[in-house]
Amino acid sequence: MDQPSPAPPPRIVTPCTKVCFIDDASGLCLGCFRTIEEVARWSGYSDARRAEIMTELPGRKGQIDPAKLGLT
Repeated sequence: MDQPSPAPPPRIVTPCTKVCFIDDASGLCLGCFRTIEEVARWSGYSDARRAEIMTELPGRKGQIDPAKLGLT
Protein backbone atom coordinates (compact mmCIF):
# COMPACT_ATOMS: atom_id res chain seq x y z
CA MET A 1 0.00 0.00 0.00
CA ASP A 2 1.31 3.44 -0.89
CA GLN A 3 2.11 5.76 1.95
CA PRO A 4 0.79 9.29 1.62
CA SER A 5 3.43 11.83 0.82
CA PRO A 6 4.24 14.19 3.67
CA ALA A 7 2.50 17.53 3.64
CA PRO A 8 4.66 20.39 2.41
CA PRO A 9 5.93 22.72 5.11
CA PRO A 10 3.71 25.74 5.71
CA ARG A 11 4.63 28.91 3.88
CA ILE A 12 6.45 31.52 5.88
CA VAL A 13 3.90 34.13 6.88
CA THR A 14 4.44 37.85 6.74
CA PRO A 15 6.12 39.52 9.72
CA CYS A 16 3.76 42.49 9.28
CA THR A 17 2.52 43.94 12.57
CA LYS A 18 0.11 46.44 10.94
CA VAL A 19 2.40 49.32 11.98
CA CYS A 20 3.33 50.41 8.48
CA PHE A 21 5.62 53.42 8.61
CA ILE A 22 8.94 53.64 6.77
CA ASP A 23 11.70 55.31 8.76
CA ASP A 24 13.50 57.81 6.51
CA ALA A 25 16.86 57.37 8.22
CA SER A 26 17.04 53.57 7.99
CA GLY A 27 14.61 52.84 5.15
CA LEU A 28 12.97 50.18 7.33
CA CYS A 29 9.37 49.73 8.41
CA LEU A 30 8.99 50.59 12.10
CA GLY A 31 6.64 47.64 12.55
CA CYS A 32 8.34 44.72 10.83
CA PHE A 33 11.83 46.06 9.98
CA ARG A 34 11.54 45.19 6.28
CA THR A 35 12.44 47.56 3.45
CA ILE A 36 9.64 48.94 1.30
CA GLU A 37 10.88 46.69 -1.53
CA GLU A 38 10.65 43.61 0.69
CA VAL A 39 7.14 44.58 1.79
CA ALA A 40 6.02 45.10 -1.80
CA ARG A 41 7.58 41.89 -3.13
CA TRP A 42 6.90 39.60 -0.14
CA SER A 43 4.10 37.61 -1.77
CA GLY A 44 6.31 36.82 -4.77
CA TYR A 45 9.38 35.73 -2.80
CA SER A 46 10.29 32.07 -2.46
CA ASP A 47 10.12 30.49 0.97
CA ALA A 48 13.93 30.42 1.00
CA ARG A 49 14.11 34.19 0.42
CA ARG A 50 11.41 34.83 3.03
CA ALA A 51 13.32 32.71 5.55
CA GLU A 52 16.50 34.63 4.80
CA ILE A 53 14.76 37.95 5.42
CA MET A 54 13.12 36.66 8.60
CA THR A 55 16.55 35.78 10.05
CA GLU A 56 17.77 39.31 9.32
CA LEU A 57 14.86 41.16 10.94
CA PRO A 58 15.89 41.00 14.63
CA GLY A 59 19.27 42.56 13.83
CA ARG A 60 17.70 45.37 11.83
CA LYS A 61 15.89 46.75 14.87
CA GLY A 62 19.19 48.25 16.02
CA GLN A 63 19.31 50.40 12.88
CA ILE A 64 16.30 52.41 14.05
CA ASP A 65 16.44 55.22 16.60
CA PRO A 66 14.97 53.70 19.81
CA ALA A 67 12.89 56.85 20.36
CA LYS A 68 11.01 56.11 17.14
CA LEU A 69 10.10 52.71 18.54
CA GLY A 70 8.90 54.16 21.86
CA LEU A 71 11.83 52.61 23.73
CA THR A 72 13.17 55.76 25.39
